[in-house]
Amino acid sequence: MSNLIIVESPTKAKTIKGFLGKDYKVESSFGHVRDLPKSKLGVDVDDNFKPSYEIPAKAKKRVKELQDLAKKSNLVYLATDEDREGEAISWHLQQLLKVTPDKEKRIAFHEITKKAILNALENPRQLDNNLVDAQQARRVLDRLVGYKLSPLLWKKVAKGLSAGRVQSAALRLIVEREAERDAFVEQEYWTVEGEAEKEKQNFKIALWQKNDKTIQKFELSNDDSKKAVEEIKKSELKVKSVEAKENSKLPPAPFTTSTLQQDANRRFGYSAKQTMMLAQQLYEGIDLGQKGSTGLITYMRTDSKNLSEDFVSEAIEYIKTNLGEKYAENGGRVFKKKEKLAQEAHEAIRPTEINLAPEEIKEFLDSKQFKIYQLIWQRALASQMTESKTETTTVAIEALKTPWTLKANGTVTIFAGWQVIYQTTNEDDELPQLAIGDLLNLVKLEPIQHFTTPPARYSEAGLVKEMEKLGIGRPSTYAPTIATLVDRQYVEKIEKRLSPTDIAKVVIKLLVEHFPDIVDYNFTAGMENDLDKIAEGKKEWQPIIKEFYEPFIKNIEMKEIEIDKKELTETATEEVCDKCSSPMVIKLGRFGKFLACSNYPDCKNTKPIGNDGKIEEPESTDEKCETCGSAMIFKHGRFGKFLACSNYPDCKTTKQVKKEVGVKCPKCHEGEMVEKRSKRGKTFFSCDQYPACEHAVWTKPTGELCPECKQLLLFAAKDKIKCEACDFEKEQE
Repeated sequence: MSNLIIVESPTKAKTIKGFLGKDYKVESSFGHVRDLPKSKLGVDVDDNFKPSYEIPAKAKKRVKELQDLAKKSNLVYLATDEDREGEAISWHLQQLLKVTPDKEKRIAFHEITKKAILNALENPRQLDNNLVDAQQARRVLDRLVGYKLSPLLWKKVAKGLSAGRVQSAALRLIVEREAERDAFVEQEYWTVEGEAEKEKQNFKIALWQKNDKTIQKFELSNDDSKKAVEEIKKSELKVKSVEAKENSKLPPAPFTTSTLQQDANRRFGYSAKQTMMLAQQLYEGIDLGQKGSTGLITYMRTDSKNLSEDFVSEAIEYIKTNLGEKYAENGGRVFKKKEKLAQEAHEAIRPTEINLAPEEIKEFLDSKQFKIYQLIWQRALASQMTESKTETTTVAIEALKTPWTLKANGTVTIFAGWQVIYQTTNEDDELPQLAIGDLLNLVKLEPIQHFTTPPARYSEAGLVKEMEKLGIGRPSTYAPTIATLVDRQYVEKIEKRLSPTDIAKVVIKLLVEHFPDIVDYNFTAGMENDLDKIAEGKKEWQPIIKEFYEPFIKNIEMKEIEIDKKELTETATEEVCDKCSSPMVIKLGRFGKFLACSNYPDCKNTKPIGNDGKIEEPESTDEKCETCGSAMIFKHGRFGKFLACSNYPDCKTTKQVKKEVGVKCPKCHEGEMVEKRSKRGKTFFSCDQYPACEHAVWTKPTGELCPECKQLLLFAAKDKIKCEACDFEKEQE
């Protein structure tokens, strides 16, 4: 009889199989094997919130196979991930497999390497019921909020809406940022900027002081700035002072879940969900040819900054060998842990083998996997390197016989240290050698008009950072929370940033006014701390749920009566229905605002409203309806502009509008790439010969082909143009 090891994913199983002999059979559960039912609440609120689990239809066959294998096995090792969710999956497997206690073992590891697996097999442990309880508490709590509050939103706002404890608090952040933007009042201000020159080296200068007093942001008017330029241009420029200051900069800590998501979003424009999917692939194992399937990084859901002693020693040795001893931090560097429980894993995210340098395994990774692996490898290695040293020079330049003083700043790298491996931000311009009394040539100087800008909408990186700061959610919840907000169409991405829809604003208004706890940041963070205490065995989970649920359900029942849907979702207008002469009102539906007859349901007349708030009249065309011969008109729906028969509702013929982007499909060479919308409202670009050709990309093509592989070039983040297939990229012109 062999021993059975059960993990969550087939890839993970494949990697582990490569480390073990014929005495072990490694199988996958394909994720969760039990969950709360979808069709009902599944929590008995009258019996101490007892959850009622069932096996999803798609998992039944696999569960039966695992049960049969368990009966035939000598020992059964439950080897799911070492976090709350992984512990809960093992517990569910334990309940379903029903093996005797002497046959069952729980093993855990935070990297999929031979050493880690063998060590885990030698040191099995019992299931951690505290972790299981913490996960059950989260699941029950979120089910109670979702299944009790969402129906109220359906009745009082629009069908298809959902609410969630972490989701709604995160959405409030986005909505409040939008309110700040709406309330923002633009202010004008002026600066004077230009270039000076010494010994044929140009450098930037800017107006700094008047009569030795620093000029404040709004102090200069247009006339003042023009006057300053005129006077300085007639003057000689002389170096008044030169101050050099040496700065040392420590390397950043190795990645946690949050910082990895933030950095990948800033550098590559990857969503939190996309980053975690790529990291999961690297963790579970990549086929490295003769080396076989290899786990490349440690577990990627973590808020710990700790690194193992073995890794630190190996990293120091690697740095000394490949970069030189002066780059290695003697004794390694330890990063302070957060005060709250780092509950998701025991280490930061790092490569499993420092000697697997990114370039050496690049051929086995796709371009996105490579970028994430390289980022993790570089940051972990940099964390054990010496400080970087720079010299920042500030030069004061007086315009002789005027009240004006200008300033130039420059930074010179004295010793790159860790930045040899991991670049962060670009430093200031380098200055020529300057000394007090030097005369400089003015190359150019001009007044520049500026306007203050509203606070930026959250990027995914910014939202994750704010959620972590406020204690909303935990490492495993950041990515799915943001994905849910996008999928539910509470937010849309505008230029890579999160903008709330009209429906989101109404939902948050309702929750803030009537269910303040659900969207209160301190309450949400406090609940997360309670879940941490359950995981530590310091609190029981049912009393925490009870304390929340009893006032919550009473409030739900009260708000069923109190809240008036019309007050929330309708606004009176002066428009009159052109079909029945009743007043028209602005209504808020699942997909935004529209004009509707107040005589509904007797009159179902509706009209679309544009982004400017004005009625969009149907746009006529020369095209005839292929069904009845009436004129076709342009209308706007959930997925944008489309053609519809003007004889609606007698004729319901519609036709999609092709939005060509002027690019031939590089796959079939026959079709044109056109703009489309997915079922979830996300824009993408695909061949118009579908289904014969299924070529599609998420980003707008530029119209050019890659000079290296002849695939499409796409507009990308940070003014870049990137190839859809290979690593080619260039700056936008």
